[in-house]
Amino acid sequence: MDTGKTVVIALGHRALGNTLPEQKRATKEAAKAIADIVETGANVVISHSNSSQVGMIHMAMSEFAQNHEKFTACPMSVCSAMSQGYIGYDLQNSIRAELITRGIHKTVSTILTQVLVDPYDEAFYEPTKVIGRVLTREEADSEERKGNFVISVEGGWRRIVASPKPKEIIEIEAIKALLSDNQIVICCGGGGIPVIEQGVDLRGASAVIEKDLIAGLLAVDLNADVLMILTSVDQVALDFKSFNEKLIGKIGVRTARAYMQENQFEKGSMLPKFEAAVNFVELGSSRRAIITSIPRARAAYLGKAGTEITGE
Repeated sequence: MDTGKTVVIALGHRALGNTLPEQKRATKEAAKAIADIVETGANVVISHSNSSQVGMIHMAMSEFAQNHEKFTACPMSVCSAMSQGYIGYDLQNSIRAELITRGIHKTVSTILTQVLVDPYDEAFYEPTKVIGRVLTREEADSEERKGNFVISVEGGWRRIVASPKPKEIIEIEAIKALLSDNQIVICCGGGGIPVIEQGVDLRGASAVIEKDLIAGLLAVDLNADVLMILTSVDQVALDFKSFNEKLIGKIGVRTARAYMQENQFEKGSMLPKFEAAVNFVELGSSRRAIITSIPRARAAYLGKAGTEITGE
């Protein structure tokens, strides 16, 4: 039993699906993996992706505003808050039900979480995150007149937003308070709601924070013992999809950094997962980071599957 250990679990988009019915089904499967870790006696905090969900909300709100003159388009920060709310709703109910069936009675809470970003982050000058549906030339021109960025894609144009580095989790003390009260906490959904500090006010930023990086920062802030990133593969591979592909088991943090320097991992995919894992392990003692799939989560936590990075 790992009673007292703190585990931060980051759920990828595969754990949530792309539509409302898919999300209902997917969260039930994710809940089983989370309950497996809770059964060991660990204290669990969960962050999650929102890529499909925030895109759907942004598109729906933009279409609504376009067809109703009295309504304005919905800022990205508000779309992010909406996605945190309804993903958290499904997740916390699925986890609660799974725990009750196992005879475990724990409160599961979702916190709408804001994350401070630097307004001078270079990412704001080179946005990369694609959001929303394919636009016509006229719609793309309209977005550019508003000061937004678009990129040419097959069939038209799509809007792109910045992906700045997370600096500070605004609600971290609330997360700590719930965790100390033996609750399971869902927070920092979709990387958190990106905000910029202006005096005493927090202003929403037109951005999307990389979810794996915020999971790493969350794990550091909570002084967690384990960071578990659940993604679409059972193990990370070197020379991915090549003739020389080789699966990675347990490695030390220096080896992990060497693989990153060799450009083994794709930007926007596996690289941020390794960045989060390495940074987390390096900033504490006896920490470990795990990258694996939902079906292999329990085995990986027990050291029998997945890719594990330690300080050794």
